Amino acid sequence: MAYQPSPSAAGSSLPPLSRPQLAEARRVRAVELFGEGASNAEIARAVGVRAESVRRWRRVWEEGGVSALRRRAATGRPPKLDDAQVETVRAALARGAQAHGFEADLWTLERVGAVVEQMTGWRCRGRRCGDC
Repeated sequence: MAYQPSPSAAGSSLPPLSRPQLAEARRVRAVELFGEGASNAEIARAVGVRAESVRRWRRVWEEGGVSALRRRAATGRPPKLDDAQVETVRAALARGAQAHGFEADLWTLERVGAVVEQMTGWRCRGRRCGDC
């Protein structure tokens, strides 16, 4: 069974965990189970990952402690769209291509780009423009 947040969190009005947050929660839970003496196989079953991942996490934890397993901030260029804009685009794309006036309900890179521009005003000028 895959790792799930505590039942008290599940019934709250808190937003769901993002994938990186859920991954970190699994690693933190694994550390708790390390301390309880659970085997790698038991921990893997408890948090819903493969035993190889747990072995890697244990090695990282032994060398650097729990902080070594914490999520790190993303590196690289800052995103062009903020979280609200990304969600707006996701919702628009989920309605399908025909909902945006395209003849076939098929997404192409050009069509997605047109919807992104329509919804956010941001336009990629191409691969070598320096903006993307």
